Amino acid sequence: MSDNASPQPTKIRHAVVFVLVLAAVLLYLDRFCVGMAEPYIKQDLNLTTFQVGMFFSAFFLAYALFQVPSGWLSDRYGARLMLTVYIITWSFFTAMMGLSYGFAMLLLMRTAYGVGQAGAYPTSANVLSKWVPFSNRGTASSLVAFGGRAGGAIAPTLTALLIVLFVPAEVSSLFGLKSLRDGPGLCIQLSPPSETGLLTPTARVSQALPESVRQRIEEIANEYRAEATRFGLAESDRQLLVESLNAIVESDDFYRKGPFDALKNVERVAIGYMKRIERGEELTQQETERLNRLLLEGCFPEALGKVYVSGWRPVMITYGLVGLFVAALFFLVVRNRPEENRHTNSAERALITAGRPSAAPGPHGSVGKVPWSRLLRSRSMWMHCCGQVGTNIGWVFLVTWFPRYLLENHQVPILERGLMASTPLFAGWLGMLGGGRLTDWLVGRVGLRWGRRIPWAFSRFIAMGAFLICPLLETPWAVTAALAVVAISNDLGVAPAWAFFQDVGGKYVGSILGWGNMWGNLGAAVSPILLAWVVESWGWNEMFMVCAAAFFVAGSFALGIDATIPIAPDDEND
Repeated sequence: MSDNASPQPTKIRHAVVFVLVLAAVLLYLDRFCVGMAEPYIKQDLNLTTFQVGMFFSAFFLAYALFQVPSGWLSDRYGARLMLTVYIITWSFFTAMMGLSYGFAMLLLMRTAYGVGQAGAYPTSANVLSKWVPFSNRGTASSLVAFGGRAGGAIAPTLTALLIVLFVPAEVSSLFGLKSLRDGPGLCIQLSPPSETGLLTPTARVSQALPESVRQRIEEIANEYRAEATRFGLAESDRQLLVESLNAIVESDDFYRKGPFDALKNVERVAIGYMKRIERGEELTQQETERLNRLLLEGCFPEALGKVYVSGWRPVMITYGLVGLFVAALFFLVVRNRPEENRHTNSAERALITAGRPSAAPGPHGSVGKVPWSRLLRSRSMWMHCCGQVGTNIGWVFLVTWFPRYLLENHQVPILERGLMASTPLFAGWLGMLGGGRLTDWLVGRVGLRWGRRIPWAFSRFIAMGAFLICPLLETPWAVTAALAVVAISNDLGVAPAWAFFQDVGGKYVGSILGWGNMWGNLGAAVSPILLAWVVESWGWNEMFMVCAAAFFVAGSFALGIDATIPIAPDDEND
């Protein structure tokens, strides 16, 4: 349709924003699915807590260091080509994580994955600066950032569901020798048998064992208690325990109502099976074996391996394959600038360019080297970078250690744990969507400087307060609610932070956002290892205090940003 016949602006810019949102969903889905899969990855590859911390941090370190190069490549060679390459790259290494069979390979794949994701947000900001009117920058930025939070929010629940789906009841529920993670500890728990008969889960397990096996378990437990140093079980004893446990797994009458009522950390799948039995329904043999296996795991969570441990690998491969579709869609829809898309008309192009302040740097033109001199001399930019560091040290807890906290501190089962871990990120949507509108509204009333500064700074202080009350809360859902406030507050400040980069970055927005994002993700790289050290040395409450302190630092520095001072070179100097 010709421009004359179509006086109203076309809406290709909306399609561009939509595919950026979709790419952001995939970005965070792939990034944070590992938080839910971590216990299974740890068990499958026999990782230590410190190695898990390194695994989490490897992504953020690579992601941080490649922010500026990736952003500059998009500025220099065009966002359409580069973001397509980035999506394909990180999707490939997501799938490759599912094929890792050792810590070194897993760490390498996670690092390479971080390199692939590094250019995603700088490139997205590059696209927004060229396709979105100045008056809507905050809103558009919040939509793309919302896509990331949406992906992060669905990652725990979807990953938990897929892990269970990929290990159906038809897959053998029998224990292998590797599933016996702490044989002596298991014997200690089973010996001496409880005097309450069938009233406790461990008593029910002990009662289901042959007398000869119970006697040998008692001998092992006594030997273990008497030894000054820990020892491993003999192969014959390991085999005996595994065969005895498998006999229970294959039993038709192991589950009885009563003994397992007090079992806190049994998986939701097992709860569903028990409810079916109580309704008088018959389970298949495979379902009965799966129920028995899950009950044993619930009785001895540290001593026995998880039946769902094999489910994390196909999940990673599935997420990687989905990325190929998103990359193709992005390449088909997006062009480097509106003039290159034959479906845009002159009215839409005029709408996009209207309203840009005369002092603001333009988003188009040839790109030279990264403007390092202006970047490094910008006080406002350094304030922003320090605020990013503090923010990510505190926020990363939600997407790395929170599922572990729920498991270790409250013994929350996998599916409910996935729901709790997702809840703060779902709640964050409110802040993400509201932050864009808030900053655009404030700019129109208090000016650009305070319109970006107010929501970014004070949202950090609210998050600090929410972390401070976590040690006072007793139930996992109460802590989840407090962390939902953290997520809402944190995400309220994302849109003004993104808009700040577009305000000061001009056609170098990818490079400049990459610089700021680099510092934020250096904080994120430090966070898992720092928080692992805090929880190992002191405890979870102290971890909450560290996160609160990080948000206080972030809010204090955020008060110093000034979006009215451009960082990109003037147009005429290019």
